[in-house]
Amino acid sequence: MLERISRRERFDLIVAWLAISVAFSLIFPRGSLPQYLTSLALSMLTVGVGFVLHELAHKFTAMHYGYWAEFRKDNLMLLIAVVLAALVGVVFAAPGATMIYGAGITREQNGRISAAGPIINLLLCIPFALALMLSLWVDPAASWRNLLSLVGMVGLQVNAMIASFNMLPVGVLDGRKILAWNPAVFIVLIVTAFGILIATFYPSIL
Repeated sequence: MLERISRRERFDLIVAWLAISVAFSLIFPRGSLPQYLTSLALSMLTVGVGFVLHELAHKFTAMHYGYWAEFRKDNLMLLIAVVLAALVGVVFAAPGATMIYGAGITREQNGRISAAGPIINLLLCIPFALALMLSLWVDPAASWRNLLSLVGMVGLQVNAMIASFNMLPVGVLDGRKILAWNPAVFIVLIVTAFGILIATFYPSIL
């Protein structure tokens, strides 16, 4: 699998992963250096993994249909994401896109390739939700209980957020291509994504 990821694509993915992780870490409460490093590690585990797997899902689905695909970072958007997070406390993450090379792609293929990204993020919600549920069974006196709960909640919320954002049927986002291919699939994915996202803001529902 790794041989299908070129050196340039690996570099672009790593740079985008680090930049997005830094941007999200800047919006978490922080004080001392150890607290910030904890926030950065949390961002890399939740936001970073969600982003990388989202893009790789597009790539390998496109390759399944016989097309070559590679992620390309957008340096300007990565810089904007970090600066906005540092100055305003808001993350607008549009780190780049997976470029598909080849002619003759059909609407169905394009829709399935686009759907692969949000589907991966929704699947990632499962292990993070399990981590959150597991934290409820851990002895409250255990030192790692709060960390497990935080990883579960942030991972669940962030992946639901990535899926929801990408499912919006506007511009070059995945939602527009999925809707053009299959409205039923679009409705299922966008309702699921926003349903999970809304639920994360009301922990009692989970």
